[in-house]
Parts: sequence; C-alpha cells; structure tokens
Amino acid sequence: MIEDLAHLSRLRLSEEGKGVMLEDIRKMVRFVEQLQEVDVTGVEPLLHMGEVSNVLREDRVEGSVSREAALRNAPENNGVFFRVAKVIKQ
Repeated sequence: MIEDLAHLSRLRLSEEGKGVMLEDIRKMVRFVEQLQEVDVTGVEPLLHMGEVSNVLREDRVEGSVSREAALRNAPENNGVFFRVAKVIKQ
C-alpha cells in the first residue's frame, strides 16, 4: 500500500521513508477512529467555521468607460460589440 501511495504521489521513498509513512498513516487512522468514538448526539453539523458568512460588499455603480470610448480602440466593431475572430467551430 505504501509503495502504491508513493507511486501515485510521485514520491521516491527509501525503506526508512516507507516506515515513517506507514507510521504516519497508522496515526491518522487512529485519530479518525478516536473521532468516531465522540458522542455528537444533538450537535448540529457545521456549515462554516465562524459566525460570519457571505459577507458581501455593497453594490455601487462607479465610473467606467463609455461604449464609444471602448470601441474606439477596437480593431473591429459593429458599433455595439467588439468583433473578434471565430474560435469555436460548429
């Protein structure tokens, strides 16, 4: 299993490194097993780590370039949109 994980991770591990990785995996499995023993009856699942969620800035219209000014620098336009070379074949 360690060799398969090392291969998938593109890691080259010495025999000592494989032993270290095996011990780390065992520690992770023990930790998950400890978590499974915790009684979470009546505890709501967390959706966010903090109390604040979806803090959005106020929508404000600010200065921008007029259509005429933007199209003035375009190599090609039709008066409303930029014209570009076709990139999708149908």
